[in-house]
Amino acid sequence: MSRIGLQIIQVPDGVQIDLSQTQAVVKGPKGELTVPIARRITVEQKDGTIKVSRQGEAGTIKALHGLTRKLIANAVDGVTKGFEKHLEIQGVGFRAAIQGNMLVLTVGYSHLVEFPKPEDVQFQVKGPKITVSGIDKQRVGEVAAQIRRVRPPDAYKGKGIRYAGEVVRLKPGKAAKAAA
Repeated sequence: MSRIGLQIIQVPDGVQIDLSQTQAVVKGPKGELTVPIARRITVEQKDGTIKVSRQGEAGTIKALHGLTRKLIANAVDGVTKGFEKHLEIQGVGFRAAIQGNMLVLTVGYSHLVEFPKPEDVQFQVKGPKITVSGIDKQRVGEVAAQIRRVRPPDAYKGKGIRYAGEVVRLKPGKAAKAAA
């Protein structure tokens, strides 16, 4: 039994959902998203709510039931509120800036790292903090992961780009091993 798949999605005012056999198009104040609907999954809309149900009890169908429901719920949240990922830059001389359509990172390499801004994602930079925002949760997470991949946190000094609130466990260096 899929517990997530059985939950009903509340559709807020200002959000319009067009359903077909293969996809759901969610339109709202922030934009429009398309969610694919797998075969043997049915989506019904009644009185400002959406119910996702499945036709069968196979393991893959059960998995797609919960997945489809969550994708539609994320699309509804995205077109109303949007999603954000916060990144922090730590290190002496490490910084970020927005220049035109590029996020320019100075993160200890001999050159500047230019990260092109995708059309569906926005960047904000305030000091050592970068905010990646957009309406598609998957796209925001992927772009934030690509930025973090430019310079992941170092295991010895902790320098690099990390998610806000991410805990980086530092390894002891050679001096700590020699003293023991």
